[in-house]
Amino acid sequence: MPGPRPDDARWMRLALSLGARGLGRVWPNPAVGCVLVAGGRVVGRGWTAPGGRPHAEVMALAQAGARARGAAAYVSLEPCNHHGKTGPCSEALIAAGVARVVVACKDPDPRVAGRGLARLREAGVAVVSDVLAAEAEAAHLGFFTRVRQGRPMVTLKLAMSLDGRIATASGDSQWITGPQARRRVHAMRAGHDAVLVGAGTARADDPGLTVRGLGVAHQPVRVVVSRRLDLPVESQLGRSAGEVPVWLIHAADAPERARAAWRERGARLLEAETGGGGQVDMGAAVRVLAGEGLTRVFCEGGGALAASLLASDLVDRLAVFSGGLMLGAEGRPGVGALGISALGEAGRWRLERVEQVGPDSLSQWQR
Repeated sequence: MPGPRPDDARWMRLALSLGARGLGRVWPNPAVGCVLVAGGRVVGRGWTAPGGRPHAEVMALAQAGARARGAAAYVSLEPCNHHGKTGPCSEALIAAGVARVVVACKDPDPRVAGRGLARLREAGVAVVSDVLAAEAEAAHLGFFTRVRQGRPMVTLKLAMSLDGRIATASGDSQWITGPQARRRVHAMRAGHDAVLVGAGTARADDPGLTVRGLGVAHQPVRVVVSRRLDLPVESQLGRSAGEVPVWLIHAADAPERARAAWRERGARLLEAETGGGGQVDMGAAVRVLAGEGLTRVFCEGGGALAASLLASDLVDRLAVFSGGLMLGAEGRPGVGALGISALGEAGRWRLERVEQVGPDSLSQWQR
């Protein structure tokens, strides 16, 4: 079995960076990158197109043309081997005469799961796997979480004072962090399939939840969890539901009148099971979102929704913006009650990075 070569990691990093261009716009497919190299030079590059098709390999092969014959392909995920709307990428690589395929990691999708690599080997293509596998696992976390756990990856964003408050006692929260931090939040939204908030935040803040000021053409789906759909249809979300998707997750007892009003606005209604206290069960809610194809969800609160996700062990990443002010004990906490009485009951997070964003800080944490 052929092994890796000195330059493999270099070209795979390029493939991973290309794949990242598709984040937030290729669901339900993974955001894959592909680089074709011949004679030490790139002859083709590609990444998953918006909507999930064409795949990265097809895009790179189209760019390379005849130069793909005898080349090496670096792909950030195992090439598919099943027929969907188009033929499998493993067959496309074979037909193009690619001599060597290097992949970052295998695809856990049962329709692939090693079959793509096996098909390449059967055709006489040299195959190398698990090059920058850890980086690929992080890059494809949303897709992998949906395949393995039946739910999307969840990033929980918190913008808090230094003492962990998201608003004053009266509810004043604009703005705890500065314009640079808010711009960064818009970039984070753009890299996710959907933005999620609770009904309380939707009522109190009347958010638009769109990506603004970045020149981005696509918009994430805007999702609100509201058991009884008790949200004003004249809100920003209601007025724009016909232009940018709005999905409302509700319980079975949501009034028909409210359902009809939101449907008329163009919103999509998704029913989910309820849990303790009659509230929407967040485990059920994220499974519903996965069933609709979402792989990456960016949660922007509020405190009750954040606590519900954390208590249900549904948060994969934390993005905590801290503004340089104190609001005191009377301020509203960034996370609602978790019922923790001993430190040993609290889950520990691993710090990934800390950076300054304007006058504020951003710390990012992983499970």
